[in-house]
Amino acid sequence: MLRHCVRELHSPKKSWTRGTPVRVWYTLRTLRLFASTSISSPVGEHFDVIVIGGGHAGTEAACASSRMGCRTLLLTHKLETIGEMSCNPSFGGIGKGHLMKEIDALDGVCGRICDVSGVQYKVLNRGKGPAVWGYRAQIDRKLYKQNLQKEIFSYPNLTVRAAAVDDLLTKPGSTDNPATVCGGVVTSDGTTYHSKSVVLTAGTFLRAEINIGLQITPAGRIGDGPAVALAETIERAGFAMGRLRTGTPPRLDKRTIDFTKTSVWPGDDPPLAFSFMNERPWLKAEEQMPCHLSSIQGKEVVKIVKDTLHLNRHVKEELTGPRFCPSLESKSLRFGHLAHRVWLEPEGFDSDVIYPNGLSMTMPVEYQMKLLRLVPGLENVEIFRSGYGVFYDFIDPRELKPTLETRRMPNLFFAGQINGTTGYEEAAAQGIIAGINGAAKALSKPPITINRTEGYIGVLIDDLITNGASEPYRMFTARAEYRLTLRPDNAGAVRKELGELGGLSEFSLLHLTICL
Repeated sequence: MLRHCVRELHSPKKSWTRGTPVRVWYTLRTLRLFASTSISSPVGEHFDVIVIGGGHAGTEAACASSRMGCRTLLLTHKLETIGEMSCNPSFGGIGKGHLMKEIDALDGVCGRICDVSGVQYKVLNRGKGPAVWGYRAQIDRKLYKQNLQKEIFSYPNLTVRAAAVDDLLTKPGSTDNPATVCGGVVTSDGTTYHSKSVVLTAGTFLRAEINIGLQITPAGRIGDGPAVALAETIERAGFAMGRLRTGTPPRLDKRTIDFTKTSVWPGDDPPLAFSFMNERPWLKAEEQMPCHLSSIQGKEVVKIVKDTLHLNRHVKEELTGPRFCPSLESKSLRFGHLAHRVWLEPEGFDSDVIYPNGLSMTMPVEYQMKLLRLVPGLENVEIFRSGYGVFYDFIDPRELKPTLETRRMPNLFFAGQINGTTGYEEAAAQGIIAGINGAAKALSKPPITINRTEGYIGVLIDDLITNGASEPYRMFTARAEYRLTLRPDNAGAVRKELGELGGLSEFSLLHLTICL
C-alpha cells in the first residue's frame, strides 16, 4: 500500500485524478495509525517498564522499577522540568511526613533529595505524641530539581527521553483473561516503544486548562501544554473519568515585603532528616532560612471576592476543588468573618521569590494585587507571577487494583494526581508502589500490597480504590485507624515483602535494619 502511494505521488501531475492527493493523505494517515497502535509493529525499542511523566510519581516509579533490575524508560515532555515543584516549595507535614518516611523505607529518592536541598527543617505537632509528628522541609526549588535530575540521569537501568506520549499500544488478552493488554506507547512523532508494563503518571496535564479571571489557557502549568491526545486515548479505552480543579498562589518579590510586620518562624535545632540513610540534613541549625507568618481578614477582603465572582471562571465552574487547601476566594465566601493565616515561605537561598501559602487565588491580576496589599507586610508588594487555577481530567481510582494496576487493561498502572490525589507526597507514594509492581509484573514476580494496618501508603491506596475521589485527596493522620502504631520512626515495617522482590539495595536494607 505504501509503495502504491509513493508511485502515485511521483507520477506526472497530469495523470492525477481530482481525489489523488486526498486519497494518498488518508492512506498514509491510516498506515501511521495502524503502525502506532499495532503491538506487532517492528518499529521502536523494547523495555521492561515504561513510565510516562517526570513529576514526583513518575520519578519514584522509574527509580523503583530500575532498582528491581528492569530496563526502564522514562518519557516526559521536557527533560529540564523533571522534578519540578509546580506549587508549594515544601515536602512533608501532618500525615504527609509519614508518607515521606515510608517512601524512604521503600528506598525512594524524594526523602534523600530533600535532605540535601532544604532551606529549613521542622517537625510539626511536637506538642503531641510521636505518632502524629509531621516531618516537614522547606525546599530550595532549584537545588531540589538539580539534585534529583543528577540522580535520575545517572540511575542504573534507567533511560530518560523527552517525548509526548499520545497513544497506548495494545493487544488482545489471553483465553483466561480476554481483557485488552497494554504493551507499550506511541509518542506524538509516531515513535513506538514496546514494554511489558506501562506506568502512567500524567499529573494535572490531561486536557488541562489554566484560568486567570476569565482568561483560559490550555496548559497543565504555566509554560507546559496539556496532554489532550493521551486523555482521549484513555477515554476511548473506556476508563471512567472525571474533572477536578486546583490552584496556586501568586509569587511575591521578597524585596518588596516588610517582614517587620510579620512573626518569624525558625527551623528546628537540631534539624532532623527525612531519610533513614542520613543522620542529619545537609544544613546546620543556624544556616536555615526562617519562614514568616501574617494573616488576612476583614470586610474589604470579602467585598473584593464577591465583586469579582463574575470575573472568576475558576470559582464559577461547578468542579470540585481541594477542600483542605482551598483558595482565598473559597475561604472568604465560607468563613469571611475569620482571619486566615498567610505563611511567607522562601523558595531558595539565592531566590527573591516568596511563596504565600494560604493565598491561592484565580481572580484577575489587578484584583489579586488589591487583595495582597491588604495583608500586613505586603502593603507595597510586587509579584513575579499571578496566581492561577487549573482544570484537569482524572481517572476514577476505583478502576484500580491495590497494586495500582488497572482492572480494565492489564499491564497498565496509574499513579499520582491522575488518580484524584493532591500533593507531592501522595503522588510519590503511589509512584513507588506502581513502579515496584510494574517491575514485578514484567519479571513475573508477585506484586506487593500495603494494607491499612501496615502504613499510610496502604491507607492512601485503600481509600482511593474503595471510595474513589470526589475531591482532590489529601493525606492526614486522621485517615489512619491505626495511627497510634503507624509512626514516622517505624515506617520500615512497609518493607516486609520487598527483600524477596529485590527492590532494595543491600546498603539501604542493612542501614534500615540497624536503625530499627
